[in-house]
Amino acid sequence: MTMLSRVAVVLCATLHISRAIDTSFPPFFKFGAATSAYQVEGAWNTDGKGENVWDLYLHTHPGKAHNATGDVAADSYHQWREDVKAAADMKLHFYRFSINWARVLPTGFSNELNDAGVKYYSELIDALLAAGIEPMVTLYHWDLPVNIQNLGGWTNPLIVDWFGEYARIIYSLYASRVKIWLTINEPNVFCDIFYISGESAPGIKEPVLAPYLCNKHTMLAHARAYRIFDQEFRPRYTGKVSLANNVLNIEPASPKYEKLAELGREHQTGRYSHPIFSKHGGWPPSIEKLMLELSLKQGHKESRLPPFTKEEIEYVRGTADFYGLNYYTTYIIRPAKLDDKPGVWFLTGSPELGAVLENPSNAQYGASPTLPVAPKGLRRVMAWLRRQYGDIDIFITENGFTSSGHELEDYHRVDFYKKHLKEVLLSMKVDNVSVTGYAAWSLVDDFEWLSGYTALFGLYEIDFDHPNRTRTPRLSSYYYACVIEHRTLAFPDSCYQKHISRLRKRKARSRGQISAKFSIVLNAVLVLLSISICQLL
Repeated sequence: MTMLSRVAVVLCATLHISRAIDTSFPPFFKFGAATSAYQVEGAWNTDGKGENVWDLYLHTHPGKAHNATGDVAADSYHQWREDVKAAADMKLHFYRFSINWARVLPTGFSNELNDAGVKYYSELIDALLAAGIEPMVTLYHWDLPVNIQNLGGWTNPLIVDWFGEYARIIYSLYASRVKIWLTINEPNVFCDIFYISGESAPGIKEPVLAPYLCNKHTMLAHARAYRIFDQEFRPRYTGKVSLANNVLNIEPASPKYEKLAELGREHQTGRYSHPIFSKHGGWPPSIEKLMLELSLKQGHKESRLPPFTKEEIEYVRGTADFYGLNYYTTYIIRPAKLDDKPGVWFLTGSPELGAVLENPSNAQYGASPTLPVAPKGLRRVMAWLRRQYGDIDIFITENGFTSSGHELEDYHRVDFYKKHLKEVLLSMKVDNVSVTGYAAWSLVDDFEWLSGYTALFGLYEIDFDHPNRTRTPRLSSYYYACVIEHRTLAFPDSCYQKHISRLRKRKARSRGQISAKFSIVLNAVLVLLSISICQLL
């Protein structure tokens, strides 16, 4: 596809959208971008930071992430000013980042505070506010301090207290400046996928009890952090608190499997949403019944899914001011056949459900084979959340596309954002879903867990070979900036074209620099060759 035809595709698609629906976003709608601490900060052992589970896991299992680690990553610990500049250049309304627990509390516990870590996040917050960008802070994004993991981590009920103390300290430091908080990012990923597979930090494979202990304790820990904010900080500082759930759109392979698909939705999303957002709280009744029957059948004396007490149900219920939604993809569910291996929930299937998950047929992909592109799924999961939990505000806290290599003209990512933002508009204007914001994942290229640096999400490219981790805007960043500037998907052609022109000039300069360097090297080689010939003569 030529440059002109690529541009035409994007512009024609934009015009097509404008004819179909009102493409404008309401004044209250916020656009932003997101990252997480381990994935971008680097500086893994700098300025008094403690060790977290990903530090330990990848240092002791170097081949797990394509021989890569997050030791340096995007080096945002040192290059955070460039991150703020990137966010400001796109005129983002907010920037979502996470706090590395062990950078602030090196032992994981409240008895030792690391002043350098406190200062780092304080300066980042101040710089964002000075640039007119709202900080959105995640307390926990998978980087558990090793000391706490050594005591059982998320399978130990005491983590509810430890996390509460950590949250209280962070609120006391930053709540006067931060008005939107996420307690825990994607508990269903690190509880279910990580413990069932054993292939991610902390590297423990225990699929029978650990996922469900972790599930309960994350719900209680989130509630503890919410209650602390609500009682001790909200009256003075105001603000909103929730958590970010990874919500998979699950579709039945056939209409006759709709009941199984609904069970899959409750198993993947409901276990991490129903206790907080439902009218009565507690586990989804269908999953509670399934797990009790299955556990007794397997010889257990009680359910593998630990019950909530009445007091716990009330303590957790209602502990969110909005729904934080991370959406990436859609899977198809069907009953497992005799020769099927359901594998890892929620990647390939579920032994508990007796079901297999498969990618949609004819799906398009980026660099990740586990993330088929499925824009319509975003609208469907938001409609499902509304049916389940009523008219809650939904804030899309992650949505993004993976690429490989260093192509700055990332038309596939532009197309991804365009189509997903269209579904957001349809949800708002047709389905009457209350969607209040959207975070593109990610602001810059990051360390993408077990994919290392082979799957890149960034609106800005990172040169991982450069000591300063140079940041360069991709075409998608310009597209996103145009959407933000004009608050519509049908922005003027001139906005996009000027950015394309700027990108081409940058590429031309880059090619010119390469050509100049090549000429210098070639001339040097010719001089040396001439000298050698003269010596031979």
